[in-house]
Amino acid sequence: METRPSCSATLAFPVPDPNEKAASRSSDLEKAQPSSSIPEELPEHDNGRNSENRTKTSAFKSLGWLDRFLALWIFLAMAVGILLGNFVPSTSSALQKGKFVGVSVPIAAGLLVMMYPILCKVRFETLHQVLRKREIWAQILFSVIVNWIVAPLFMLGLAWAFLPDKPGLREGLILVGLARCIAMVLIWTGLAGGDNEYCAILVAVNSLLQIVLYAPLAILFIRVISGEEETTDIGYPVVAQSVAVFLGIPLAAAILTRATFRNLASPAWYDGVFLKWAAPWSLIGLLFTILILFASQGREVVHQVVSVVRVAAPLLVYFAVIFFLTLLVARKLGFGYRLAATQSFTAASNNFELAIAVAVATYGPDSDQALASTVGPLIEVPVLLGLVYVVKEIGRRRGWKD
Repeated sequence: METRPSCSATLAFPVPDPNEKAASRSSDLEKAQPSSSIPEELPEHDNGRNSENRTKTSAFKSLGWLDRFLALWIFLAMAVGILLGNFVPSTSSALQKGKFVGVSVPIAAGLLVMMYPILCKVRFETLHQVLRKREIWAQILFSVIVNWIVAPLFMLGLAWAFLPDKPGLREGLILVGLARCIAMVLIWTGLAGGDNEYCAILVAVNSLLQIVLYAPLAILFIRVISGEEETTDIGYPVVAQSVAVFLGIPLAAAILTRATFRNLASPAWYDGVFLKWAAPWSLIGLLFTILILFASQGREVVHQVVSVVRVAAPLLVYFAVIFFLTLLVARKLGFGYRLAATQSFTAASNNFELAIAVAVATYGPDSDQALASTVGPLIEVPVLLGLVYVVKEIGRRRGWKD
């Protein structure tokens, strides 16, 4: 199909005489007409729909095979883990032999591998400029209220409503509700298109508050409010070690890596080469962690299915209500999509590695508290993965911009 000459091309030719102008204009109009066999443009009512379909298809194809079918890989990891835990009896005992701050060594390794690439993307060199803005402190205050007042109290109420006759499971559920997420929330925020840098700030704030508040709040909620006299005190060392390991190690490694490679090579090489190489390892670490977690506890899940279901019910309510309540309030307050998604996933996610470590160290590996804390991530992973797709669809349909 011929196209009309550009302005630059027209200026390069001699100016036609007046007798030729009409014929030239008529010829140009004929050339501009679309061919009858190949329409130049789609009908107006189809343009938006097809453009949207093309955008969704191209965005899907632009993802790597790991990101493109992440939901499938996660459910496969869960299924393989449960099968290993049930049909290979030695799996669970083998995975639980080595412990690192109360968590099995394979799970600890998976968590560290999972967090490192995400933290490498955070622009630490500009965080001081971000923290100078007054609005960021309003966001932090909102997050602290939701994470340390609303969410734990809601979990306490659910624990009593669903498990009034099971003090051990109830205490384990309370421990899960008090443990604010400092690991997987970075994964969910990134997948949902949230603000990774702001999420890193919230993770740092929650980590510091966790060291200070987790132990006294656990004693307040379990011993004082719930009136459990036989409860063992939860010590600060367990909490501090867990936070220091699962946030401190990958954070220090990420800061060192970013400073070293950006100075020795160049910022362009770091962003364009290193980060592209490191990015898949975050999801690989996530899948490995899920596989090991389900393999370690798969037998317990099957053989104590009644207890698992009773713990799963309040967890499902908790994740859904806290997520959508935070999202709704953030929307009403005028937050952009990225900040609202980050706030919602931070509020709904929990630090299962800390909850498991505290439950095992305080009550023992075979206790009801340990079982309840283990069920937490088994429910959290598929639910929050589903919420990633839900919140992205909400943002797309409502045209929610930043």
